[in-house]
Amino acid sequence: MTRAIFFMSALCLPLMGATSGMETIVKTESGLVAGSGTAIRVYKGIPYAAPPVGELRWKPPQPAKPWPGVLVAKKFSPVCPQSDRLNLGAQSEDCLKLNIWTPARRPGDKLPVMVWIHGGSFQAGATSQSVYDGEALAAQGVVLVTVEYRLGIFGFFGHPGLSAESPRGASGNYGLMDMVSALGWVKNNIAAFGGDPGNVTIFGESAGGAAIFLLLVTPQAEGLFQKAISESGGILPPIRLKHEVEGIMPLETQGAKLGADISTLRKMSTAEVMNLASPRMATIGSADRVLWLPVIDGWTLPEGTLRRFRTGKFHKVPFLAGTNADEGTLFNPPVKDLASLRDYASKRIGVPADAALEHYPAANDAEAHAAAAKLGGDFQFLLGTRAVLREMSKANPKTFQYYFTRLTGIGRQLGLGVFHASEIQYVFGNLPDAYFGTELSPVFGDLRVHADSYTEVDAGLAKTMSAQWVQFAKSGDPNGSGLPQWPRFNVDHEAYLELGDRIVTGESLRKTHLDFLNPTLLKLQP
Repeated sequence: MTRAIFFMSALCLPLMGATSGMETIVKTESGLVAGSGTAIRVYKGIPYAAPPVGELRWKPPQPAKPWPGVLVAKKFSPVCPQSDRLNLGAQSEDCLKLNIWTPARRPGDKLPVMVWIHGGSFQAGATSQSVYDGEALAAQGVVLVTVEYRLGIFGFFGHPGLSAESPRGASGNYGLMDMVSALGWVKNNIAAFGGDPGNVTIFGESAGGAAIFLLLVTPQAEGLFQKAISESGGILPPIRLKHEVEGIMPLETQGAKLGADISTLRKMSTAEVMNLASPRMATIGSADRVLWLPVIDGWTLPEGTLRRFRTGKFHKVPFLAGTNADEGTLFNPPVKDLASLRDYASKRIGVPADAALEHYPAANDAEAHAAAAKLGGDFQFLLGTRAVLREMSKANPKTFQYYFTRLTGIGRQLGLGVFHASEIQYVFGNLPDAYFGTELSPVFGDLRVHADSYTEVDAGLAKTMSAQWVQFAKSGDPNGSGLPQWPRFNVDHEAYLELGDRIVTGESLRKTHLDFLNPTLLKLQP
């Protein structure tokens, strides 16, 4: 998708605040930007950093280059390079852009700001996906920002040559640096769009939810946000830049196998780099564990995530986090019978097989896959989320947990239950109008989930959840007039709110299962 740039005299166009049919123009650090819309004004594809191409490939993001005239921001930027499996449109390394939805009437409105970080295993995804449309959230009185960041090998490439040229001796984590850069841009520019730079909530799902955990312990992110929400984040394994841990190949070693000379790698085309990396890229949880992910580099991530939390080295802000009832189904664990279930528990998860079958029972081969999905979901998402909730609640009493249990039409059709990412459309208030899922059709086939699959229960739940997320962004507390009472989470009473067919409170979510898995987490994240 090519972003159009038009040049016109700023003297002939109104600044923000005009509500006529003319474009609304906003002044940013890098230049003037024209958006579209009336009640909610939308600005798409605004550069927050310089294009990371040529000599800037695999370098920390640099400031956006100023542009003359007015940038007409009506189209999403091309998606950051990734596998085309999701069919998300044209790709380009020149993708460090963000999008803004604002209901503000004037720059001084100081509305709360919500910054969304999309998921996709740090390998895929884009802000242009229809479920991330920000109009419904913005209509509730917030300025919504969605951010593109470098993915896969372009975002998380560690290499001895890159470490050598860094004054900090660090490489990798460029995608994480992009997020910090985008938050810096928000701090410096969002007031012009009617947002309050002193009231910013970061939120994200899956890799985006994990990114929230990482930003909470990234020193460079200090002061750039005041609240945080993680949806299905989990905690990443301790991938390190230079040293092997628990059989996981260090990132520099992984990178060096693709070529010794960085200058040669930088001269390659985008497609050549993707082709070079792809044979070595594995699915999450595969035995060889070769995947381009955030890394403990000693700088942006000085040490393991959980260690940072357990030693108090994190940003102590109001925090909301949770998971879905069937997180593991989407990841299709390689289990077909009881024998492979035992192998999955002992070799992939790292727990005794007999004990695992006591906590995740399967009476026969036919039940083994579902047991593995529950085990994998608890281990990959709920276990780490609970660990972070516990540490956050010790530092800030405004800590809240949710558990999403509503079975959607898509989950029912695919047989995945309340699967990973099911909650997103409720948070954004974007239930399908007609057919949903065309962006996922390359993965799941031709999805035809009609709007009739969604009832008044879904509409009510979406209205409540999006309002709770907005209320949290406004005040650091999801409780408010007309909203269900949401108890705070603390280590003595691990209260949570179930969001499903009914909205009810609970305590100590899946405690027996998580206590069983916890020693393995502590081994991976000491």
